[in-house]
Amino acid sequence: MNEAAALIPALPAGKLKTVAELAEIAERARLAKATVVLAHGTFDLLHIGHLRHLRQARREGSILMVTITADHHVNKGPGRPVFSEHMRAEMLAALECVDYVGISQAPLSVEVIDKIRPQVYAKGSDYKNPDDDVTGGITEERRAVERHGGRIVFTEDITYSSSSLINRHLAVFDPSLDEFLEAQREKEILDNLLDLIDRIKDYRVLMVGDAIIDEYQYVSAMGKSPKEHMIATLFDSREVFAGGIFAAANHVADFCKEVEVVTTIGDDGDYDKVIRQSLKPNVRLQAFRRPDAPTTRKVRFIDQSYLRKMFEVYHMDDTPTAPRIEGQIDQILRQSAGDYDLVIVNDFGHGLVTPTLIATLEQQSKFLAINAQSNSANMGYNLITRYPKADYICIDAPEARLAVSDRYSEIEAIAAQVLPARIDCPRFVITHGRHGCVGYGRTDGIVHVPAFTKTVVDTVGAGDAFFAVTAPMAAAGGAMDSLLFIGNAAGAIKVGIVGHRNSVERVPLIKFLTTLLK
Repeated sequence: MNEAAALIPALPAGKLKTVAELAEIAERARLAKATVVLAHGTFDLLHIGHLRHLRQARREGSILMVTITADHHVNKGPGRPVFSEHMRAEMLAALECVDYVGISQAPLSVEVIDKIRPQVYAKGSDYKNPDDDVTGGITEERRAVERHGGRIVFTEDITYSSSSLINRHLAVFDPSLDEFLEAQREKEILDNLLDLIDRIKDYRVLMVGDAIIDEYQYVSAMGKSPKEHMIATLFDSREVFAGGIFAAANHVADFCKEVEVVTTIGDDGDYDKVIRQSLKPNVRLQAFRRPDAPTTRKVRFIDQSYLRKMFEVYHMDDTPTAPRIEGQIDQILRQSAGDYDLVIVNDFGHGLVTPTLIATLEQQSKFLAINAQSNSANMGYNLITRYPKADYICIDAPEARLAVSDRYSEIEAIAAQVLPARIDCPRFVITHGRHGCVGYGRTDGIVHVPAFTKTVVDTVGAGDAFFAVTAPMAAAGGAMDSLLFIGNAAGAIKVGIVGHRNSVERVPLIKFLTTLLK
């Protein structure tokens, strides 16, 4: 037996390796003049297309290594992968043509390529044309392979989509959602959605809204205090996030070329570093300091066992913006609002947006998108009806009902009749949690899209993500059904993220949309 053949294990159990171990094996193989072939993917549902792809890949060299993306980096949306990383690895290891299998804990395949440095990197024929890869990943993979002296090969055979097979045969969605998605597949709407996302890539966006720091205090309940009527908890850890307008800006920033944020912050300076470090590189911040006031901070105490929020404490001064600062912001809006493709207002009701600023925004904006939020601190005082005119409004169902003092009418009637009678706006969207969302447009009529997931980790910021991602697309003239589909996908991604650890980004959103519609 030659040295290259000796590197190939006889039993499937011996095929499972860490990526570091695969790198060592690949190095020994190169010294033994053996050719290492690498294939990488999700392999969520192993099928005949995968088998033929891997058999052809094996013929390109002496050893075939297959790496799979770990569960937490699979960007195919909520509920995916269907099969865990260990189950996927076990299935691949059972194939005779596969010599080694590893689970990559890195988010990108490029990092695996850089460690293993294969002489051959195998991809399916559906990746042969880089223009068809909307994520741009294949170009980066080619560069990484060639950087180490390797080459990329595209196998040619029948191809199937794991996502398509899962969607059509494994019943991963509720029947009503499955029926809706099948209808959308028949309409072949995916290209329209991707075109709409691409249409806003060069947009310049001005965002106005309240600065909020979201702090999560993770605790464990110890029991009731014997002397007081309260639950005692044990502190474990804390996370501090830049929320409010900052989180919304980060959502927009991955879809649009340039984002400018106008807001106010406290004069304590305690969270300046958190704010600036959290913002994406293409976000420019104009923050005016409020004298003798803190940056609004919302501290949530969370049972770390199940991520259940127990209670929260607000640290804030939500009195209206002082005239001097209001004048400075008003001057900025008058001078520059019209230079942007659209203006997004995230009004969290903590004092920033005054009637004077509302009037200026209405007068100066090319396209004005508004979300006016109701929360524990402003219930009944920060209604969307503060804004007499807009181009796009997105609020949730309780906010819509509160704004028009209507507890019982159908939400469709509120969107199509009651709100348009109060506000001059051609497009209203009302998000409705597990019920999905409802949109009304003067030219579109009523549109309803169901929710895309019931797996909820954290609801904080889900509506803001929906609004932030869809507002530029509304400005680009996107149809209401497209806005709601993309918005629901963005919201579904966001409810799987704790706090603001990550924002909704373009590539994962595109992958999720593609997964839904295959």
